Amino acid sequence: MQKLVQGIHQFQTQVFSSHKELFERLDHQDQTPETLFVTCSDSRISPNLITQTQPGELFILRNVGNLIPPYESMGGMAAGIEFAVASLQVKDIIICGHSNCGAMKALLEPGDLEGLPATRAWLAHARSTERIMWESYGHLKGHELLHATVEENVLVQLENLRRHPAVAKAVANGMLHLHAWVYKIETGEVFAFDPARGQYTSITGTAGLGPLDAEHRATDLSI
Repeated sequence: MQKLVQGIHQFQTQVFSSHKELFERLDHQDQTPETLFVTCSDSRISPNLITQTQPGELFILRNVGNLIPPYESMGGMAAGIEFAVASLQVKDIIICGHSNCGAMKALLEPGDLEGLPATRAWLAHARSTERIMWESYGHLKGHELLHATVEENVLVQLENLRRHPAVAKAVANGMLHLHAWVYKIETGEVFAFDPARGQYTSITGTAGLGPLDAEHRATDLSI
Protein backbone atom coordinates (compact mmCIF):
# COMPACT_ATOMS: atom_id res chain seq x y z
CA MET A 1 0.00 0.00 0.00
CA GLN A 2 2.85 2.37 0.79
CA LYS A 3 4.10 2.00 -2.78
CA LEU A 4 0.73 3.22 -4.06
CA VAL A 5 0.77 6.21 -1.73
CA GLN A 6 4.26 7.10 -2.89
CA GLY A 7 3.10 6.74 -6.47
CA ILE A 8 0.24 9.18 -5.89
CA HIS A 9 2.68 11.66 -4.38
CA GLN A 10 4.96 11.33 -7.40
CA PHE A 11 1.99 11.76 -9.74
CA GLN A 12 0.83 14.93 -8.00
CA THR A 13 4.27 16.52 -7.73
CA GLN A 14 5.75 15.50 -11.08
CA VAL A 15 3.22 14.17 -13.61
CA PHE A 16 0.16 16.27 -12.79
CA SER A 17 2.10 19.48 -12.50
CA SER A 18 3.59 19.05 -15.97
CA HIS A 19 0.19 18.20 -17.50
CA LYS A 20 -1.97 20.57 -15.48
CA GLU A 21 -3.66 22.16 -18.51
CA LEU A 22 -4.65 18.73 -19.87
CA PHE A 23 -6.32 17.69 -16.62
CA GLU A 24 -8.07 21.05 -16.23
CA ARG A 25 -9.42 20.72 -19.77
CA LEU A 26 -10.59 17.16 -19.11
CA ASP A 27 -12.38 18.29 -15.98
CA HIS A 28 -14.27 21.06 -17.78
CA GLN A 29 -15.44 19.12 -20.82
CA ASP A 30 -17.29 15.88 -21.49
CA GLN A 31 -15.18 12.87 -22.34
CA THR A 32 -14.79 12.28 -26.07
CA PRO A 33 -12.81 9.05 -26.58
CA GLU A 34 -12.78 7.66 -30.11
CA THR A 35 -11.98 4.10 -29.07
CA LEU A 36 -13.49 1.51 -26.73
CA PHE A 37 -10.69 -0.79 -25.58
CA VAL A 38 -11.82 -4.12 -24.13
CA THR A 39 -9.12 -6.20 -22.52
CA CYS A 40 -8.31 -8.65 -19.74
CA SER A 41 -8.08 -7.73 -16.05
CA ASP A 42 -4.56 -9.18 -16.00
CA SER A 43 -2.31 -6.83 -14.02
CA ARG A 44 0.41 -7.08 -16.68
CA ILE A 45 -1.73 -5.28 -19.27
CA SER A 46 -1.72 -1.47 -19.41
CA PRO A 47 -3.81 -0.21 -22.37
CA ASN A 48 -2.63 3.41 -22.17
CA LEU A 49 1.01 2.32 -21.92
CA ILE A 50 0.72 -0.09 -24.85
CA THR A 51 -1.02 2.45 -27.09
CA GLN A 52 0.76 5.52 -25.69
CA THR A 53 -2.54 7.35 -25.26
CA GLN A 54 -3.38 10.26 -22.97
CA PRO A 55 -6.15 10.35 -20.37
CA GLY A 56 -9.48 10.80 -22.14
CA GLU A 57 -8.47 9.03 -25.34
CA LEU A 58 -9.54 5.47 -24.47
CA PHE A 59 -12.77 4.22 -22.91
CA ILE A 60 -11.60 1.02 -21.22
CA LEU A 61 -13.56 -2.05 -20.14
CA ARG A 62 -11.76 -4.93 -18.44
CA ASN A 63 -12.71 -8.37 -17.18
CA VAL A 64 -11.22 -11.84 -16.73
CA GLY A 65 -10.48 -13.17 -20.22
CA ASN A 66 -11.72 -10.07 -22.13
CA LEU A 67 -15.13 -11.72 -22.57
CA ILE A 68 -18.30 -10.22 -24.05
CA PRO A 69 -21.41 -11.72 -22.42
CA PRO A 70 -24.72 -11.68 -24.32
CA TYR A 71 -26.49 -8.33 -24.27
CA GLU A 72 -29.47 -10.02 -22.62
CA SER A 73 -27.43 -10.54 -19.46
CA MET A 74 -27.70 -6.79 -18.86
CA GLY A 75 -24.51 -6.73 -16.80
CA GLY A 76 -21.78 -4.16 -16.46
CA MET A 77 -20.14 -5.08 -19.76
CA ALA A 78 -23.39 -4.58 -21.69
CA ALA A 79 -23.90 -1.21 -20.02
CA GLY A 80 -20.35 -0.10 -20.77
CA ILE A 81 -20.52 -1.14 -24.41
CA GLU A 82 -23.91 0.51 -24.89
CA PHE A 83 -22.73 3.75 -23.28
CA ALA A 84 -19.53 3.85 -25.33
CA VAL A 85 -21.33 3.27 -28.63
CA ALA A 86 -24.67 5.04 -28.19
CA SER A 87 -23.64 7.95 -25.95
CA LEU A 88 -19.94 8.50 -26.54
CA GLN A 89 -20.22 7.41 -30.18
CA VAL A 90 -16.80 5.77 -30.32
CA LYS A 91 -15.56 5.03 -33.81
CA ASP A 92 -13.63 1.87 -33.04
CA ILE A 93 -13.87 -1.05 -30.63
CA ILE A 94 -10.78 -3.12 -29.95
CA ILE A 95 -10.88 -6.44 -28.14
CA CYS A 96 -7.35 -7.18 -27.01
CA GLY A 97 -6.28 -10.57 -25.72
CA HIS A 98 -2.77 -11.29 -24.48
CA SER A 99 -0.14 -14.00 -24.33
CA ASN A 100 -0.02 -16.41 -21.39
CA CYS A 101 -3.61 -15.57 -20.37
CA GLY A 102 -4.63 -17.25 -17.10
CA ALA A 103 -8.30 -17.25 -18.05
CA MET A 104 -7.59 -19.14 -21.26
CA LYS A 105 -5.39 -21.58 -19.33
CA ALA A 106 -8.31 -22.25 -17.00
CA LEU A 107 -10.59 -22.77 -19.99
CA LEU A 108 -8.28 -25.51 -21.24
CA GLU A 109 -7.65 -26.94 -17.78
CA PRO A 110 -10.93 -26.56 -15.83
CA GLY A 111 -9.46 -28.44 -12.90
CA ASP A 112 -7.64 -25.21 -12.05
CA LEU A 113 -11.04 -23.67 -11.23
CA GLU A 114 -11.68 -25.86 -8.21
CA GLY A 115 -12.87 -23.60 -5.41
CA LEU A 116 -13.59 -20.74 -7.86
CA PRO A 117 -17.29 -21.15 -8.72
CA ALA A 118 -17.79 -17.54 -9.80
CA THR A 119 -14.83 -17.72 -12.16
CA ARG A 120 -16.08 -21.02 -13.59
CA ALA A 121 -19.50 -19.47 -14.22
CA TRP A 122 -17.95 -16.40 -15.86
CA LEU A 123 -15.84 -18.49 -18.23
CA ALA A 124 -19.04 -20.08 -19.52
CA HIS A 125 -19.09 -17.04 -21.84
CA ALA A 126 -16.08 -18.62 -23.56
CA ARG A 127 -17.62 -22.03 -24.17
CA SER A 128 -17.68 -21.40 -27.91
CA THR A 129 -13.94 -20.81 -27.76
CA GLU A 130 -13.47 -24.05 -25.85
CA ARG A 131 -15.49 -26.00 -28.40
CA ILE A 132 -13.52 -24.56 -31.32
CA MET A 133 -10.24 -25.49 -29.67
CA TRP A 134 -11.13 -29.13 -29.07
CA GLU A 135 -12.76 -29.52 -32.50
CA SER A 136 -10.12 -27.77 -34.63
CA TYR A 137 -6.88 -27.60 -32.67
CA GLY A 138 -6.52 -31.06 -31.20
CA HIS A 139 -3.10 -31.37 -32.83
CA LEU A 140 -1.65 -28.60 -30.66
CA LYS A 141 -0.30 -28.95 -27.15
CA GLY A 142 1.00 -26.75 -24.35
CA HIS A 143 2.16 -23.26 -25.24
CA GLU A 144 1.01 -23.44 -28.86
CA LEU A 145 -2.48 -24.53 -27.83
CA LEU A 146 -2.71 -21.66 -25.35
CA HIS A 147 -1.62 -19.12 -27.97
CA ALA A 148 -4.21 -20.40 -30.42
CA THR A 149 -6.89 -20.26 -27.71
CA VAL A 150 -6.07 -16.63 -26.95
CA GLU A 151 -6.36 -15.74 -30.64
CA GLU A 152 -9.58 -17.65 -31.22
CA ASN A 153 -11.20 -16.27 -28.09
CA VAL A 154 -10.75 -12.68 -29.30
CA LEU A 155 -12.55 -13.56 -32.54
CA VAL A 156 -15.34 -15.37 -30.69
CA GLN A 157 -15.88 -12.41 -28.39
CA LEU A 158 -16.02 -10.05 -31.36
CA GLU A 159 -18.81 -12.16 -32.81
CA ASN A 160 -20.63 -11.84 -29.47
CA LEU A 161 -20.03 -8.08 -29.58
CA ARG A 162 -21.67 -7.81 -32.99
CA ARG A 163 -24.94 -9.03 -31.46
CA HIS A 164 -25.24 -6.11 -29.06
CA PRO A 165 -27.98 -3.87 -30.51
CA ALA A 166 -26.08 -0.57 -30.33
CA VAL A 167 -23.02 -2.17 -31.92
CA ALA A 168 -25.01 -3.88 -34.69
CA LYS A 169 -26.73 -0.60 -35.58
CA ALA A 170 -23.52 1.46 -35.62
CA VAL A 171 -21.64 -1.15 -37.67
CA ALA A 172 -24.51 -1.37 -40.18
CA ASN A 173 -24.47 2.41 -40.55
CA GLY A 174 -20.72 2.45 -41.15
CA MET A 175 -20.11 4.48 -37.99
CA LEU A 176 -18.23 1.81 -36.04
CA HIS A 177 -15.37 -0.56 -36.81
CA LEU A 178 -14.35 -3.64 -34.84
CA HIS A 179 -10.79 -4.88 -34.33
CA ALA A 180 -9.19 -8.02 -32.89
CA TRP A 181 -5.80 -7.58 -31.22
CA VAL A 182 -3.44 -9.84 -29.29
CA TYR A 183 -0.66 -8.37 -27.17
CA LYS A 184 2.53 -10.36 -26.61
CA ILE A 185 3.75 -9.41 -23.14
CA GLU A 186 7.33 -10.61 -23.44
CA THR A 187 8.13 -8.68 -26.64
CA GLY A 188 5.71 -5.75 -26.52
CA GLU A 189 4.35 -6.69 -29.94
CA VAL A 190 0.70 -6.29 -30.87
CA PHE A 191 -0.92 -8.46 -33.53
CA ALA A 192 -4.13 -7.55 -35.36
CA PHE A 193 -6.39 -9.98 -37.16
CA ASP A 194 -6.16 -9.41 -40.91
CA PRO A 195 -9.39 -10.56 -42.62
CA ALA A 196 -7.73 -10.66 -46.03
CA ARG A 197 -5.13 -13.16 -44.81
CA GLY A 198 -7.33 -14.92 -42.28
CA GLN A 199 -4.61 -14.63 -39.64
CA TYR A 200 -3.01 -12.31 -37.11
CA THR A 201 -0.16 -10.09 -38.30
CA SER A 202 2.03 -7.48 -36.64
CA ILE A 203 0.06 -4.28 -36.25
CA THR A 204 3.05 -2.08 -37.00
CA GLY A 205 2.95 -3.41 -40.55
CA THR A 206 -0.86 -3.42 -40.89
CA ALA A 207 -1.90 0.04 -39.73
CA GLY A 208 -4.34 0.32 -42.60
CA LEU A 209 -6.42 -2.72 -41.67
CA GLY A 210 -10.10 -2.21 -42.26
CA PRO A 211 -13.05 -3.49 -40.20
CA LEU A 212 -12.87 -7.06 -39.02
CA ASP A 213 -14.79 -9.74 -40.89
CA ALA A 214 -15.80 -12.05 -38.05
CA GLU A 215 -16.47 -14.90 -40.46
CA HIS A 216 -12.71 -15.34 -40.92
CA ARG A 217 -10.85 -17.42 -38.37
CA ALA A 218 -7.24 -17.47 -37.25
CA THR A 219 -5.49 -20.16 -39.28
CA ASP A 220 -1.96 -20.01 -37.94
CA LEU A 221 0.00 -19.03 -34.86
CA SER A 222 1.61 -15.60 -34.88
CA ILE A 223 2.47 -14.98 -31.25
